[in-house]
Amino acid sequence: MSISQQVFAASAIRGLRFFQILRMLRIDRRAGTWKLLGSVVWAHRQELLTTLYIGFLGLIFSSFLVYLCEKSTNEKYSTFADALWWGVITLSTVGYGDKTPETWPGKIIGAFCALLGISFFALPAGILGSGFALKVQQHQRQKHLIRRRVPAARLIQCLWRHYAAIPESRSVATWKVHLAPQQAQPVRVAGHLRQGTLASGLIN
Repeated sequence: MSISQQVFAASAIRGLRFFQILRMLRIDRRAGTWKLLGSVVWAHRQELLTTLYIGFLGLIFSSFLVYLCEKSTNEKYSTFADALWWGVITLSTVGYGDKTPETWPGKIIGAFCALLGISFFALPAGILGSGFALKVQQHQRQKHLIRRRVPAARLIQCLWRHYAAIPESRSVATWKVHLAPQQAQPVRVAGHLRQGTLASGLIN
């Protein structure tokens, strides 16, 4: 192997160190974080789609209006794609500054476009934040109910057993604990009485 090949092989091996970052995924083996994110997005999908749709319409209209205002005087807006790039950067509140409108109508449209970006593109963050808060509250409520489930089941079982042992209970479906050992005695007594009556009848 030549020296250049050895250097390339060594650099390739060093590049594999990047995959050590994947060890962080072992922290969340059950993918609970991603499941939580997916459930929140799915629960608020209608609000997110509505917000993104309105923002997309605002992007198209504002970019087209800026293109109409600037195409004759500004070389940076020679095509609609240039105006669309400006609209994306303005609505996302990044503001690279590589393309700026020069006419007053274009500046006014740009100001409204920036306000539209702040109002509509900030809504998904608020929707997801409130969704996460509600989801965490729901998980805490479920944990609290699970902790109460076993004591409640034991209490119901104890009350049912106590009710089954009450002699005054007239429920047919209830297992009569106090009658279980006494049911065999009347049968035996009745049997002895029958035998006694038969014997006396034979003697007489």
